[in-house]
Amino acid sequence: MKLLFINGPNLNLLGTREQNVYGNQTFETYFADLKTKYPALQLDYFQSNVEGELINHIHAADKKYDGIILNAGAYTHTSIAIADAIAAINTPIVEVHISNIFTREDYRHVSYLGKHCKGSISGFGLTGYELALRSFIS
Repeated sequence: MKLLFINGPNLNLLGTREQNVYGNQTFETYFADLKTKYPALQLDYFQSNVEGELINHIHAADKKYDGIILNAGAYTHTSIAIADAIAAINTPIVEVHISNIFTREDYRHVSYLGKHCKGSISGFGLTGYELALRSFIS
């Protein structure tokens, strides 16, 4: 099985950014641990702070991956373009959020992406990525 993890804006700062919300582990370290834990899977990772680059990677992943695990960061609450990209492809996507978006600012309670995703996971820290992964293998 081949899965692509895509992280959006500011998630390159995991481990140093707002540790009380996002924890103190970098995504690269966490991702290396996932790859070790699931050696039979091909796990790839892409991060960008640029909306168009995220859209390009979603388009390029279609039919090349069995699934996409997407944390679009703040674009979740603002990007019709990313929502349209998700709707336009056939590869299933699970939306992931490290924090519980429903306990945060009101504008974070809305996801333009979730409607087009296989599922949504919010509030379990980095473990949410593994929960999404497991949804594809179960």
